[in-house]
Amino acid sequence: MKSNRDLFEAYKQDVYKLCRYMTNNGADAEDICQEVFIKAFGQDRNRVTEEKAWLLRIAANLCRNHYNRKKRGAHKEIRSVFLMKPSMPAQPEDEVVRQEQSNEFAQLLEGLPVKLRTALTLRYGNGLSLEEVAQIMEIPLGTVKSRIHKGLALMRKKMESQESYNRKGEKCFD
Repeated sequence: MKSNRDLFEAYKQDVYKLCRYMTNNGADAEDICQEVFIKAFGQDRNRVTEEKAWLLRIAANLCRNHYNRKKRGAHKEIRSVFLMKPSMPAQPEDEVVRQEQSNEFAQLLEGLPVKLRTALTLRYGNGLSLEEVAQIMEIPLGTVKSRIHKGLALMRKKMESQESYNRKGEKCFD
């Protein structure tokens, strides 16, 4: 079993990445990430076999709770910045295009129900296998596949409707 410091160092990026994708807000993600480790350090880890899955499950649950609190009450200030590993763009224009695409994807993801968003974020944002996603979410593998399929279909449909709307708008100005 790893010490608290080793546990934090080993999984802080994975936990933060999940929190960032799920909240679309860096400050909220940092707070939730900190809460994940505080909660984890206070629990008995003797029976934990998969530390990463265990921590990501805690993170997903805390993010879901955070989302539900925001949905029920306080005003929504969600910044759409989809966390990607920064790479040096060849041209400044490349960075602008990457950021715009990132924001568009984050907005599409944000519009999904939390169950679908969680599955997609774990699968594509954290690069986990379907089996790992099922383990973290504590649902059957078939349900994970269904949620990912449904989430991607909803995002695709929304993108197509936005493109259709944009094309109609362009015709008005021709």
